[in-house]
Amino acid sequence: MDSRSTRTAAPLDFYFALHLHQPVGNFGEVFEQHVREVYRPLLDALASRPAWPVVAHLSGPLLDWCVAQPANSPAGAFLDTLGRLAADGRLELLLAGYYEPILATLPRADRLEQIAWLAEGLRTRFGVAGPGLWLTERVWEPDLARDLADAGVRYALVDDRPFLAAGHDAQTLGAVFRTEHDGRLLDLLPIDERLRYLVPFRPVTEIEAALRARQAAGERLAVFADDAEKFGGWPGTREWVFGSGWLHGFLDALLALQDEGVVRLVTGTQVLADAPRGGLAYLPTGSYREMEEWSLPAEAATRLSALRDDVRTTFGDERVDGADTAFLRGSHWKHFLVKYPEANRLHKHTLAISTLCRAHGNPADARRAIGMAQSNDPLWHGVFGGLYLPWLRESNWHHLARAEALLRAGQPLTVERRDVDADGQDELWVHGAHVSLMLAPHRGFGVDTWLLLDRAENAADVLTRRIEHYHALAVAAHFAQGELVTAAAALELEEDASSEALLAGAPSIHDLEHAHTLESLPPADLDVRTLVQVRAIDQYVAEAEYTAAEYVPVHSWTQCDFNVRVHTREATSLVLTGDADGLAITLTVHEDGALTYGLDWSGATLPSGARVAVECSLGARAAVDTSCDTNAECWRHDIVSRAKSERGLETTVQGRALVFVFAADDTQATLRLTPTATTQAS
Repeated sequence: MDSRSTRTAAPLDFYFALHLHQPVGNFGEVFEQHVREVYRPLLDALASRPAWPVVAHLSGPLLDWCVAQPANSPAGAFLDTLGRLAADGRLELLLAGYYEPILATLPRADRLEQIAWLAEGLRTRFGVAGPGLWLTERVWEPDLARDLADAGVRYALVDDRPFLAAGHDAQTLGAVFRTEHDGRLLDLLPIDERLRYLVPFRPVTEIEAALRARQAAGERLAVFADDAEKFGGWPGTREWVFGSGWLHGFLDALLALQDEGVVRLVTGTQVLADAPRGGLAYLPTGSYREMEEWSLPAEAATRLSALRDDVRTTFGDERVDGADTAFLRGSHWKHFLVKYPEANRLHKHTLAISTLCRAHGNPADARRAIGMAQSNDPLWHGVFGGLYLPWLRESNWHHLARAEALLRAGQPLTVERRDVDADGQDELWVHGAHVSLMLAPHRGFGVDTWLLLDRAENAADVLTRRIEHYHALAVAAHFAQGELVTAAAALELEEDASSEALLAGAPSIHDLEHAHTLESLPPADLDVRTLVQVRAIDQYVAEAEYTAAEYVPVHSWTQCDFNVRVHTREATSLVLTGDADGLAITLTVHEDGALTYGLDWSGATLPSGARVAVECSLGARAAVDTSCDTNAECWRHDIVSRAKSERGLETTVQGRALVFVFAADDTQATLRLTPTATTQAS
């Protein structure tokens, strides 16, 4: 087709939005690297073109880090360029929750507050804040319409997947849709998945042809909105985007298409004013395709993968990769909180402290700390680690403990009975000025959370070792290849590719996933970890077998439902006693946060020669001294996961385990866990 033949049709409005974010608690060098290598050169390239309107979301954590850097640093120059473009009307800033929470995980008041914080921050720094909103992880829930409208948001960017799942035709999504909740109105812009997979991974000519075809077909609006990290921050993309000249070629091509009348580059304000209206839309809860799949338990994810393969084999690629894929759905995005109890503990504790904060008059310092603890990254796991990155979990717990310390200053030790984690059974929440402890009697008398408020850390922040869906795929890939090829090796090959090879495009992060291989499945724990767990083991179980969880307990108390009684022994301690199936436990919680476990298994019937293993799981950097008054063998090992990240299947220390092994005939033991003043714990 002669490109000039498209001039008679109306131009295709092209809305181009970038999401720039680093999570609360990420390393400073990661912020610095992305500002220097991705965000600043990307923005400079945009600023060097005339008449280039762009939309951007700058997250609160990234804004805070940049503001804290010297004015003459790359971060300072980046903010200056951003401010200049915003002041000139060439860049429209998107709202969101300040600390990048998934808004649907928050109470209504917290949602409104997070959005208001970012609106205030943007206006203070840049003088403007746009009418639109970036949904963190593109998670949509219908009731958000009311709260976003009340927050002053005029439109939200929503993945096209919920539209397709609601029955909309992909060819009709180039429009502005309207939804409502409780009578509040909100406009929605569907993000085009097809464009997300083209930009920036495919050659410029291929993207240009796609835009020409859509304009020639009479489409009026195309919405691209995605992570800025794809433009040089993802593995293999820096050489492609900047080194090969892709970015400059892409921007020049867009401006040429605009001059030709094929496209018109627009902001959200222009879209709301000029774009066609798609009418009323009620969308199901949803996010992007991968997140729905990641939230499935491993076995269910395997079944979904097999179903998709069957459909592909029977009906072809188009049936699976086209619009009908919206009906091959994974789980509700929030099922991460079921799949990972550790994420649920963090989420529900945050909700409880937020409620406590409002009951105490909502002091500003505590509220801001809670806001930081609402950062979404440790609540789920996909390609980029998330929950599996201990420093991100530690950061959220740190800020949550800071808030709780402010709210409980001067309070004595108290016990609350309430279902904090929403599992249908009450926990015992022991809290005072120096400690906040969550005990689950129905799960083996397990301590799920041990917040040491003076140090603002959760000493029980440990991640259970699990078999993930991708582990089995990686093992299968290893045997299919006949040799072990790591994702790191695949990345090295990608980075060493010739310029000729680069012309074929850059791999997306999902392409690189296919290079993940494992020789065998990693170890998986027998139970979800809590602070102290008690099992009886056979006399022949070796330390290595125990460490790898390659044994069957003679008896386990990890899932027993303990009857618990609470009483005060002294003014500075609380005593909780419980018994179940022959095991009696007395837990003394001291005012300073120290714990003393008294264990008595004399009532248990165990085979001759059996041993009792008392396992203590501590955070990787928890400063805690452990001691036992009974002569026992002590096994120690790091709790190590093998988890997906953008650079492959990475080995990460999630905590450390100390296992005290007693002869069953000893019948009793006392274990003490004492916070120490140093970062080195025994």
